[in-house]
Amino acid sequence: MTVSLTLQNVSAHYGPTKVLDDLSLHVAEGELVSLLGASGCGKTTTLRLVAGFLQPSSGTIGLGDRDLTRLPAHSRNIGLVFQTYALFPHLTVLDNVAFGLKQRGMGTAERRAKAGEMIERVGLSGFADRYPANLSGGQRQRVALARALVIEPPLLMFDEPLSNLDAKLRVDMRVEIRRLQRANGTTALYVTHDQEEAFSISDRVAIMNAGRIEQLDSPEVLYSRPANAFVADFVGFENMIRMKAIAEAGDGVRAEMAGGATLDLYKADFTVPARDFVFAARAEGLTVAREGAGIPARIGLRTYLGRAYQYRCETPAGEVVANGPLSDPFAPGDAVTLLPNPDQCCLLNAETA
Repeated sequence: MTVSLTLQNVSAHYGPTKVLDDLSLHVAEGELVSLLGASGCGKTTTLRLVAGFLQPSSGTIGLGDRDLTRLPAHSRNIGLVFQTYALFPHLTVLDNVAFGLKQRGMGTAERRAKAGEMIERVGLSGFADRYPANLSGGQRQRVALARALVIEPPLLMFDEPLSNLDAKLRVDMRVEIRRLQRANGTTALYVTHDQEEAFSISDRVAIMNAGRIEQLDSPEVLYSRPANAFVADFVGFENMIRMKAIAEAGDGVRAEMAGGATLDLYKADFTVPARDFVFAARAEGLTVAREGAGIPARIGLRTYLGRAYQYRCETPAGEVVANGPLSDPFAPGDAVTLLPNPDQCCLLNAETA
């Protein structure tokens, strides 16, 4: 059975410290939503509240038409996949996967058959009689995933499930998790601090800060249209330049920054949100050039990235980071122009920055 998850105005405290602040979140049926943020932002607390390991100070938690808010953890029927795998070392792979079915009273033959089928689905055929100590980290995580899926839970939750794996295995496992989640159609809540992981695996991502959701959107929208300066910085907009719209300029708007320098922003590329705004750009959103209509700058430190040179540049509005082509390197002290690449830039209302 596929159901939705709803948190409504949920707050939570650890002692006198508020860790969740009036948080609301809806995860639709069959959707995978990731909670993304730095340590202490409240993402793991949110997961623990849904799992029943903590109780909210206020607000409600619902799964379909069931109110989970005060329901004990063992009665919630939620599948959990942990960072530490949490396998029983004295049980074989088959018995680990079948454990939840046994707890639910399923007969021996049926649960062994069902567990065996799930072991095959996660790519562990031939490993059923092994013990966790004889498995690699990736294999253990597959066992943990199989154990969570085999009980056919209405909700599947992941708590930093891939952080103990090496880089290549993390990529392989996130593809596997997404494949199995989609095949089962299970509603899922995924907690991680890894932006690439969250963006690659999720239907939507909630970027959290200080117990609140700053923005909940598809990865594509978060990457290109952050709602505020916190989200913009989080998703890689390294440069934040305060500007003021001062005049119409042909097909665009002329904006002035600190120090008196101006930049023409074409309406086909940018929508100026207010008279006072912030021009946000990734390093690849500003191309270092010898001339052109852009931001005047002087080259500082140069770093070789393999695909490009990256420069620390002094501008009238302060230091910014920008990239330049390998074919035309610049030296410290060179006078240059920084040309905006609209696909890697955005404009933010100064009031939200």
